[in-house]
Amino acid sequence: MRVLENPGKETWKGISLRPQLELEYLDSTVKNILRRVRISGDAALIEFTEQFDKIKVSALGVPEREWVDADRYLSEELKNAIRIAAKNIETFHAAQRRDPVKIETMPGVVCWRKEVAIGKIGIYIPGGSAPLFSTVLMLGIPARLAGCKDVVLCSPPEKDGKVNPAILFAAKIAGISKVFAVGGAQAIAALAYGTESIEAVDKIFGPGNQFVTKAKQLVNLQGTAIDMPAGPSEVLVIADGSADLSFVASDLLSQAEHGPDSQVVVVTKYPLLIPKILEEIEKQVARLPRKEIARQALTNSLALVFSSDLEIIDFVNTYAPEHLIINAENGDELADKIINSGSVFIGPYTPESAGDYASGTNHTLPTNGYAKAYSGVSLESFSKCITFQKITTEGIKIIGPVVEAMASAEQLEGHGESIRVRLNALK
Repeated sequence: MRVLENPGKETWKGISLRPQLELEYLDSTVKNILRRVRISGDAALIEFTEQFDKIKVSALGVPEREWVDADRYLSEELKNAIRIAAKNIETFHAAQRRDPVKIETMPGVVCWRKEVAIGKIGIYIPGGSAPLFSTVLMLGIPARLAGCKDVVLCSPPEKDGKVNPAILFAAKIAGISKVFAVGGAQAIAALAYGTESIEAVDKIFGPGNQFVTKAKQLVNLQGTAIDMPAGPSEVLVIADGSADLSFVASDLLSQAEHGPDSQVVVVTKYPLLIPKILEEIEKQVARLPRKEIARQALTNSLALVFSSDLEIIDFVNTYAPEHLIINAENGDELADKIINSGSVFIGPYTPESAGDYASGTNHTLPTNGYAKAYSGVSLESFSKCITFQKITTEGIKIIGPVVEAMASAEQLEGHGESIRVRLNALK
């Protein structure tokens, strides 16, 4: 990790940059994948699966026998854990429902807003060495609660050509029945454009690497809605002198193991903590099965020392982390001052991994500084709002002259005339 003491504010923007592939290469590669899927459909998906995943497949849809096998392959302990997590996620997201409220803005003028489920939802679930079956719950459950009628899930196949059984079990729990063994930017293309096997959707959800994130951004420009730019994972930990440094190190490594392009940051007022944290990280990383991935991520990561809580808060809000862990005695006080973060974890016994899996909050969060303008996924992410209004004869008499005056000032006489013909009819 790179260690910086009291970096000046003029350097914060540069410090906050996340690891990225060379942008021109990333952009051209993903555009080529999108173009080929749009033209060739399933054939391109099968070809890319062989090229990138080194697997030959003849069909993309998950057959019935794989769904049956998923139940058989998983331990009862894991299945029960998934059920408990699903219950907590459902409880938290169901509480986000809002009933329509009708407002009379002036006598005879009533306005209201109604949430309507998005019709077709696409969910992307990373697979490979870390199949994120927990993300199936995070996206599938609120989609079901919102009332989305059509949910399609794509996830890359494993070496045996099958989708990970835990992903299938979680999909079943979440009420998803359409699952396809396809990953990467090509899966995003399939969800956006549609192929012979996979239908086009209205909105795409799910995290992924920089290729997946770039694909989502590009199809969004072409008209397919996306949840947010959710790319490589990141965490920022605030630690003070009371923090158990084994907790701090484990929280940093829990995100570093996601991928070599992940970034982890620790911030403190106590410079003597930094070498101790780095020593603890080295002890713990050696025990991780994904230690080489974590070590690569650590080379892109930061340990920062500031002189005051005010500077720490200012930097955190500049960095806008996906996950923020506050392991400090005044954690609640610091948390109240956070305005830019995807999700905040307060106190020594609130690890980010709890939110990743089972506490109930959603773990699909904005990365790369997008927490300055984006929220994490919620129930309302799966719906859109339609406004309604109804005006009585009394209401048009009151509001009519207001509209006429404004329309005349904007030189839009047709707008004013639509009022005048009604007022004349009431004379």
